[in-house]
Amino acid sequence: MAQDEDAPRIGLLLAAGHSRRFGAADKLLAPLEGAPLVTHAASALRAAAPDRLIAVVRSAKVAACLPEFETVALSDRDAPQSASLRAGVLRAAELGAAGVLVALGDMPRVPAVHFSALFELGRTQALAATQCGARTMPPAWFADRYFGALADVSGDKGARDLLRRTPMAARIACPPEWLADIDRPEDLSRVPPEGS
Repeated sequence: MAQDEDAPRIGLLLAAGHSRRFGAADKLLAPLEGAPLVTHAASALRAAAPDRLIAVVRSAKVAACLPEFETVALSDRDAPQSASLRAGVLRAAELGAAGVLVALGDMPRVPAVHFSALFELGRTQALAATQCGARTMPPAWFADRYFGALADVSGDKGARDLLRRTPMAARIACPPEWLADIDRPEDLSRVPPEGS
């Protein structure tokens, strides 16, 4: 896959969820080991050393937790999950990005080494994704050739259909504990310790 070596490779953090199942509080601000939940995914993504960092947010308080990220704010409070992805991809396209590595703000245990491996696969693959059992899922790398398709996704399914096209050689198996996500307050107590 030929690619402009000067085009930035972007770490894109989706941090604009509704937190509906979490209750009245914003789950991304919930404390986990003394820091807001969203900062765990942000730190690991930053440690993988992308050329630029972008976070799509719905809340100014979440944005304040991400000083190293350029933030893209979603103004529509009822916008579906796909709107967050679309907003980040459109900004990446404006920057002339080679691609984006999409990470989720409510998955605090994905380590930097996994993000780095996906970035490395992205040097030769247009699509690279995480494999957990039978599921192909984020975190995932999308080269710029997929920006149009990503901008066209709708509803709350995100890029699920596109991820199914990921070649087997570009899927990185990942233990389920790395992919623990937070939907409800009780999920915080089930998050495995860092480094496990």
